[in-house]
Amino acid sequence: MEEKDNNLFPETEEFNPMAETEGVAPIEEGEKPLDRNVRLMSPGRMVARRFFRSKLSIIGLVMILALLLFCWFGPVFYSRWDERIPDSNGQIEYNYKTFQVEAADGTTYEVRQVIEVRKGTNTFAPPGPDHLLGTDDSGLDVFVRLMYGGRVSLSISFIAVFAITIIGVILGGIAGYFGGWVDNVIMRLCDILMCLPGLPILLILGSILDAMEVPGESRIYYLMIFLTIFSWAGTARLVRGQILFLREQEYMVAAEAMGFSTSRKIFKHLVPNVLPQLIVSMTLSLGSMILYEASLSYLGLGTQAPNASWGTMVNLTNNEDILRNYFNIWGPPGICIIIAVLGFNFVGDGLRDALDPKMRR
Repeated sequence: MEEKDNNLFPETEEFNPMAETEGVAPIEEGEKPLDRNVRLMSPGRMVARRFFRSKLSIIGLVMILALLLFCWFGPVFYSRWDERIPDSNGQIEYNYKTFQVEAADGTTYEVRQVIEVRKGTNTFAPPGPDHLLGTDDSGLDVFVRLMYGGRVSLSISFIAVFAITIIGVILGGIAGYFGGWVDNVIMRLCDILMCLPGLPILLILGSILDAMEVPGESRIYYLMIFLTIFSWAGTARLVRGQILFLREQEYMVAAEAMGFSTSRKIFKHLVPNVLPQLIVSMTLSLGSMILYEASLSYLGLGTQAPNASWGTMVNLTNNEDILRNYFNIWGPPGICIIIAVLGFNFVGDGLRDALDPKMRR
């Protein structure tokens, strides 16, 4: 029988799997070839990948970015009108007055006199080249007020949510870490605040500000301060519950053994592990805060005319004639409120799913 050749590579040197090949980095001794095909992904990149896989998250992000660009960069390109200065190019109306005149011969003649009436301001102007969305009952450009009103509504919402988060993180972190009587005092304070009816109290505070004759451009900030004071309890409870769980973990025992200070253990080791839940809570709270601001302004307790906010613009629907015949005045701010709330809710849902380690989408 013919003997088979056991050499699989007769023209080359003996096969060495550890040898260097062209175009491929050399394999170190003891390294498995499979290890070179594994790509490690950071946690942040994994979160971003799961987030951008959700179509609703992308839609919400686009909606929010579009509103931010519209409100902050829109006035740069459309600066023809001011938000608080009405259009003084009033419309001209012609009224007719009829009266009778008796001639010398006793004949009576009917005379019609044409009276030209020039309005002081261009009120209720229809949408057109001069005013893209028309003007309101004060002659103010609706499109310009829509941009500046968005700045007020979004800015106040962001400020209030960040203030609520900071207060909730500090008090919730202290309550969860120390426990005992400190935890009892802070949690009982949270219980009291959560039992108080927020909207009626804000209505009372608005009446107090009216009696004190607080300027309209600053009263909304007072109301947001009060709203922050009454709204931090939910965030504090969230942080406290997470820290009660995290403080028993092994890395916290190690930090205790190494003699780290209390502030370092709370704000360097505990709070960063609560950030995913805080980010989701903040994102979802932004939509609620926009609705709160719009509701207060609608009730006349927020931004006062001629300063603009989306809620103030919707407040014009108290006039039945505007509600029925001038959708261009109150419709756009209502649509912007819907877009903002939906956008933040979509982003919040996407972040919640992306930050959940159990999600494998």
